[in-house]
Amino acid sequence: MTADAAPGAGPAPSPGPEPGPGPESRAASASVVVKLGGETLADQHDTLRGVAALAPRHRALVVHGGGKRLSAWLDRLGIESSWEAGRRVTDDAALEVAVAVLRGLVNAELVAALARLGVRAVGLSGVDAGLLVAERVPGLGRVARVTGARLEVLDQLLAAGLVPVVAPLALDSDGAICNVNADEVAAGLAAAMRARLLLLSDTDGVLDAAGRPIRRLDRARAEALIADGTIEGGMIPKVRGALAVAEAGAPEVVIADGRSPDAVARALADETVGTRVVAGP
Repeated sequence: MTADAAPGAGPAPSPGPEPGPGPESRAASASVVVKLGGETLADQHDTLRGVAALAPRHRALVVHGGGKRLSAWLDRLGIESSWEAGRRVTDDAALEVAVAVLRGLVNAELVAALARLGVRAVGLSGVDAGLLVAERVPGLGRVARVTGARLEVLDQLLAAGLVPVVAPLALDSDGAICNVNADEVAAGLAAAMRARLLLLSDTDGVLDAAGRPIRRLDRARAEALIADGTIEGGMIPKVRGALAVAEAGAPEVVIADGRSPDAVARALADETVGTRVVAGP
């Protein structure tokens, strides 16, 4: 998994004002952000068929992780991986590998896979055109959290009928490239766009202590489950990012299993699939 951080609510640390989203960015019913996780990437063809089916009817945007591929490359190069509260600690050496694997290998493979399905996809990262506004997370090295987004480049791509495929990298306030959790990238973009957010995982949504899916989850219950250890590891930033999007006014936020061919369609259409994350009880 890539480095994690829940979206911040503070002012953007980058120089200059943060542009507000234009009218198209507020087309909530037509905008869907789909986040593909590491497990999904292992069997990406079926899931991407769902994205391909979504693209003609919606302003679709894909955000991807790739932590398993990154860990494999770090192991191959003898660079130790470590995590803190579900976040990957990223030093300078690990950051170089993260850029190569996430922006290079994984992003290009996803764009190519979508092209084979007839989708006009464009690969980019949060670095391009200053798409993501981010600030460094203390103590984790080259890791940043999303504090905002500049949507002009996405508006232009989406208006042209293209599908942006975003790798989880961003510039911090000093202009240094940083690793960012992919769930947080998806959450930050969905909140800025007021888009529906679909976070694909390797489980049927968020599970309770008995391993059963929780169909609706608000902040009070989520924080209680985090406190007692039921929600742990990488699911913590996923849930907190989803809550931030729901509380920002997004039409729908879903965490669902992405390992079936119809995962995207079912998660968006069927409330008995996955977990709906909501702003209130």
